[in-house]
Amino acid sequence: MTEYPQDDLPPQPRQPSYGQQPAEPMQPSYQAVPMAPADQRTWAIASHLSPFLGLLAGGLMFLGPLIMYLVFKDRGQFVRHHAAETLNFQLTMWIGLIISVPLILVFLIGFVLMGAILLLMLVCHILGAVAASEGREYHYPFTIRFVS
Repeated sequence: MTEYPQDDLPPQPRQPSYGQQPAEPMQPSYQAVPMAPADQRTWAIASHLSPFLGLLAGGLMFLGPLIMYLVFKDRGQFVRHHAAETLNFQLTMWIGLIISVPLILVFLIGFVLMGAILLLMLVCHILGAVAASEGREYHYPFTIRFVS
């Protein structure tokens, strides 16, 4: 038995020092598996329709597109585009809804603004889902690009 317990361990591979190339290239621990085009289309449609489920789940309409973006962003460019577009649109519309709340209290024009925003959201999400089902890209109007 040796005096130091680390002497009993098998030798570890030596890390390259600064400026040296490693002996073996490091492999990423996770490789995203690309999705089939039909699956990408299905999830793109789901990303456009997920805000309706979020509305039922307490009004967090941006939560569905956020989850879709985080889960599927590395699985295919088509689904990434549609999930990012939906998330950007939801965040932009939430800013509009937040602005309309004080306008309700002050000028009552906030009711009109809020109704217009909700109608725009309904129409645009349906148009986005139709475009995704046809395999086309869709860009929402009036959208600030937070996520690309």
